[in-house]
Formats: sequence, C-alpha cells, structure tokens
Amino acid sequence: MADKDVLPEIKNNGPSQTLDQRTSSHISVHPLYTPADLSGLDYDRDVGYPGQFPYTRGVQTTMYRGRLWTMRQYAGMGDAEESNKRYKYLLDAGTTGLSVAFDLPTQIGMDSDSPMAMGEVGKVGVAIDSIEDMQRLFDGIPLEKITTSMTINATAAILLALYIAVAKRQGSDPRKLGGTVQNDILKEYIARGTYIYPPAQAMRIVTDIFAYANQHVPEWNTISISGYHMREAGCTAVQEVAFTLANGITYVQAAIDAGLDVDKFAPRLSFFFNSMSNFLEEVAKFRAARRMWARIMRDQFGAKSPRSWMLRFHTQTAGSSLTAQQPENNIVRTALQALAAVLGGTQSLHTNSYDEALSLPTEQAVRVALRTQQIIAYESGVPQTIDPLAGSYYVESLTNEIEKQALVYLDKIDAMGGTLKAIERGFVQQEIQNAAYEYQQAVDRLEQVVVGVNRFEQEQEKSIDIFHANEDLERQQVERLRELRARRDRGPWEASLKAVEDAAHSGANLMPAIIIAVESYATVGEISDTLRRVFGEYKEAVVI
Repeated sequence: MADKDVLPEIKNNGPSQTLDQRTSSHISVHPLYTPADLSGLDYDRDVGYPGQFPYTRGVQTTMYRGRLWTMRQYAGMGDAEESNKRYKYLLDAGTTGLSVAFDLPTQIGMDSDSPMAMGEVGKVGVAIDSIEDMQRLFDGIPLEKITTSMTINATAAILLALYIAVAKRQGSDPRKLGGTVQNDILKEYIARGTYIYPPAQAMRIVTDIFAYANQHVPEWNTISISGYHMREAGCTAVQEVAFTLANGITYVQAAIDAGLDVDKFAPRLSFFFNSMSNFLEEVAKFRAARRMWARIMRDQFGAKSPRSWMLRFHTQTAGSSLTAQQPENNIVRTALQALAAVLGGTQSLHTNSYDEALSLPTEQAVRVALRTQQIIAYESGVPQTIDPLAGSYYVESLTNEIEKQALVYLDKIDAMGGTLKAIERGFVQQEIQNAAYEYQQAVDRLEQVVVGVNRFEQEQEKSIDIFHANEDLERQQVERLRELRARRDRGPWEASLKAVEDAAHSGANLMPAIIIAVESYATVGEISDTLRRVFGEYKEAVVI
C-alpha cells in the first residue's frame, strides 16, 4: 500500500490555484486520497451492506435494482384547476408521484379573502381554502393509486384532513393512502417563517398527526424533517445534517413524551434534503446522515425495529443555486445535483426547472427537469449497481468528516438543552446567517465561482419564455370562497369549529375534529383562527 510520505509531490497548476480548495463546509480537500486516509475505518461497522445497519450504503437491500426512486415534480400555481392541469401533464409525462406547493396564505392559515392575503393568492403555489378546492385539485386523479407529498407545515393537520376527506369522497380507503405531509414546524422557526403558533402548541399538533395517522392512515409518512430550507437559507452541508437530525431528535422525543411507541411511529418518519453543486460532498452528506440517524435511533432512543433505524429521504435540487443570468446553465446544475442525490441513495427526487429564478416554471422547463431524472434512471447506468462510490478514499473520508463535524454541533445543541432552547437563543439561526455571509463573501472575492454571474458573464442575455399567471385567478378564488360560505349549512359548520376549539382546550387529538370541520365546509383560515384563539401566535425572536 502506498504511503503518503513516498508519493511524488503533486503540484496545483492552472487557474484553480486561486480558488478555495475546501468544500462548502470548509473541509479542506487534499489533492489526493489514499488508504492512509481511511486507516481507522472498519468496513462492517462504518460502511456495511445496503439494507443493513448502519445503512451507510442505502436503506434497501437492492436499492434501484429493485425499484427506482420516486420522480416527483413540485408544482402548484394559481387555483386548483390550473394546478390539476399541471399534475395531469406531469403524470402523462412519466412522473411517478405528485408534490403539492401551496400558496403563502394557505401555508400560514389565511383564507384567500383575508386582507392580509391580497396579492399573494396563488402566487407561489395553489390556493386551497376548502374541501371543494381540494376536490378540484385532485379531480380525475385516484388518490389510492398515487403518492402525494404536500409541502405544508403550520397548517399540515388541516391539509392532511382535507386530503383524507377528498379521498373518502372518491371512495378510497384512507388506510391505503400513501404520501407525505411535511409537518416540520421547527425549521420554520429557524429558516423559513411560515409558522403560526408558539413552539409547544405547534409540537402538539405535530404529534397529534403522528398518533392519528399511525392508527388511521398507516401508509402515510407523517413528517418530512427538512434540511432543505435551512440549506436554501445558507447553511453548509455539515450544518444541514446536524440541524436536520437535531430537529428529528426533538420530534422523536416529543412523540415519546406524548406516549407514543417509538417503533410504531419511527418507521413513518421521513427526511427532506437539498442537493447542491459540490457533487462529492453531497454524496458523502447523504451517506453520513443515514449512518448517524441509524445510530441515534438504535442507541439513543432504544428503537428495536430495523425500520425505525432507517433514514428515508426525499431530495430537491438547490433552488438557491439557480441563476437568472444564462438560465440554461441551470439545466447542467440541476443534472449534477440530481445525480449526486441518486448516488447518495435518495428515495424520492424533485428536479428544479431552469427558469425558476425568473418565474414559476413553464411546461417546457418542467419537462426538461423531469427528463433529467429519466435520463439518469434509464441511460446513465448509475442504478445498475448499489452505492457505486462506496470505498472511494475521498468519499469515505468525507463521509467520516461530515459525521464528525455534525456530531460536534449535536453536542453543542444538547448542551444548550436541545433544539427548542437553541432556537430560542438564536444559535441555529445565527450559525446559518454566518455561513450565508461567508459564502457571499467568497463569491464577491471570486474564491467561489458562479458561472455566468461572477465569471464567464455575457453582456447580452438571451430572453426566454416565462410563465405568466392569470391575473383573474385571485378574484375568481375569492368569489368562489364567498359563494361557498353563503350556501353551506351553518349548524354543522358552527358545531364543527366548536369541537375543534374544545379539542384544543382539552388536549384531545385534534385530527378527528379537524376532519369533521373540513367535511362541514369550514375553511383553512377559519380552523386556523379557531386554534389561534386557543394557542396564540408566535412572535419571532430577534437575532443580532
């Protein structure tokens, strides 16, 4: 075996000398890796086999030889009819799962006719006010035969209730519904901001969903613990792993404290990661996160079932890496990021469209994004063997280093009293802000090249077709909502909202009352306002 001391000197030649020879997490990258970099590695303990603890190489024994990842394309625009057309287009184009984007009022529990919602209805996703909107959203799409991911957090219980209610109207058995509700409120306090209630009350809603789904919707993934949005806010790969798993630990402990059996709810936990452009760091990040979670669940929480140890995750390519300059370059960025996710063992993948730095994506851009996944799946040969980068001196070394640095963060958070305390102190938020600032400084100093932005610019940019929303959609949505309020039966509606309020006061599981409320035509805003009166609203702590 070659020893580093006897290797020939390796010189760095060319323009790359001026660049930062570190990953996004400031891990120094050697010019060459050898077996000496893995001197402490134990294959069975640290790498192992796919489908076996610690799952470094993947959570399924056969991985993509047995089944390809689910190809989801995140979509939602304007009203339910417009989004329904896009979903049918995607299904016809070969997507294998739906992923719903909701507009901002829906995310923060406001109806479309709220004065605070003016100008935001249907802008960044689909507007959903009532069961009738949800029914239009999935018109002609049999919910038993697809899986649906819903990116919704503060109002997750209401949107899941709407989905269950619509499935029942279709004649579907809720026990056969498959999909995911994001339901990750902690990262909203950290990085995204679409929270409503104080943390303690919000965590109660999360665990109510766990308990209800475990009994009534057993195939549903009750949470997608998300590092994606923290990464979009500027955190590093190491921080994404650390803060995501710290949030996961908090949810598991909250569920245990609520009396749930860890081996009953843990198999339905899922995760959501970003995939950025530092290709091999991203592959190593996914492998490190899987190994860490397996050890956390087995050793810290005493989970007995191997299914409780598995970190299953969805990946989305990095929206923050997309540039308005030379937008065609985004096709290449997305392809690299998608390939990193696949080589890292993702179970589900969304590929961003090249025009998303300019607008909601056009159908052409969405098709290119989906075809990117299909080319990786059917032409690249990558799915033919499991975890093909295992054993790479660099990838294994980087996996170890990411785990080592992420564990340092977990120890710091634990010493503060856990994630909620760390959020209250502003520690997590400050770490992300610092990382984002450092990255921007590197871009400004040309240490970090962004092709087409700070190097290889074009004086004349070619214009591309972009998506234009129908400006009448907001007015139509508001009129439809007001018409529903005028014709619904007031008695059942009032009684259902009173039942939601009583459940909130009593500590009973909220989900049964919310399902009855949406079936009685109570709206997202009305149910949220009922809970606001009981739980109050969260005011963000200022981080300086």
